[in-house]
Amino acid sequence: MSPRSGILYLVSGPSGSGKTTLCRRLSDEGEASYAISCTTRSPRPGEENGTDYFFLSIEEFKGKITAGEFLEYAEVHGNFYGTLTSEVINTLEQGNDVVLDIDVQGAAQVRATENLTVKNALVDIFIMPPSKEELLKRLTGRGTDSDEVVTTRMKNSLEEMEHWPKYTFRLLSGTHEEDYARFKSLLHGERLRIIRHH
Repeated sequence: MSPRSGILYLVSGPSGSGKTTLCRRLSDEGEASYAISCTTRSPRPGEENGTDYFFLSIEEFKGKITAGEFLEYAEVHGNFYGTLTSEVINTLEQGNDVVLDIDVQGAAQVRATENLTVKNALVDIFIMPPSKEELLKRLTGRGTDSDEVVTTRMKNSLEEMEHWPKYTFRLLSGTHEEDYARFKSLLHGERLRIIRHH
């Protein structure tokens, strides 16, 4: 029997949808490897190079863009973030699943890739807040952001939510436990699929 190639579980959703929590839990439980991103921002206290992010200088990052080493990348608030194709491919070829937590722009770049390993492994899911009211509640629930920041986040979230029809799957968010059970069962279901070619 031929060994299984891993699944690339691409997850998007607006701020407040809980997507990062779902991805981290999947990784913490050993269900999938978190794809470590590269960034040009400075490490925050407690963050380690090669564990949380690969911290690169702007010159290093731009060099990798020129060399075509990124599966996807974006500039966010003056800093660059990106996922190295090699990081994803090495894990998939070992038969392990990869979870990628990225925005709708990054997801579009991944879908557009010419790399067959990535194309054949890709399963994309959009985490959708149950309602605008619930989203606003989640965004204000942190209690640390000013009204202005919340308004901007809300506007950006609503714009991101318009992209859900481009995804193969949509998870309408409920409680953390319900979300995680469905999130994990989709991955398990995809593992049973015989033909993965799109």
